[in-house]
Amino acid sequence: MTSTHTYSYTRTHTATHLTDVILGTISGILADLGINTASLTRDWVITENAIKAWIIEESLGSVVVECHQPSGIVAPMIEFPVSYHASGDGDAAFTASQARLARFLAKLDRVPAGTTFQLFCTFKKPRTPQPGWGTGQLAGTQGLRSIAFGTLGSAPHASAGMRYLYN
Repeated sequence: MTSTHTYSYTRTHTATHLTDVILGTISGILADLGINTASLTRDWVITENAIKAWIIEESLGSVVVECHQPSGIVAPMIEFPVSYHASGDGDAAFTASQARLARFLAKLDRVPAGTTFQLFCTFKKPRTPQPGWGTGQLAGTQGLRSIAFGTLGSAPHASAGMRYLYN
């Protein structure tokens, strides 16, 4: 019975850690791009609870941020893929150093004033419905170039990466 409790405890801590890393990075990127984050702040707890629940059940495939420019162009897109590991080995770590992340953010294209964002989640398997989340349609990525950041954060049972898609 102890291993079940430890597994559950560790999985919850992993989900909490990765959710914090993903949402904190999203908030920082949007602020750096000059995109209003009021809706992210307003819906933070709902978003945090949903992502955490989906990581615990291993259904979350990725969190995707779409930036909608006033011209109708959807770019950039930032994807945070989540990978799951069979073992619970490993320590929670913010893998990317703050300096490395700052250098990465400095390379991001600027967006015009009035650009907004939408959050989407993709899934690896059926998920438990979460309050405040419904279905949606991701914009196409055809013609976009991408830069992979690599592992953004890791913990026992799972890790999260980051990929930047742009024109």
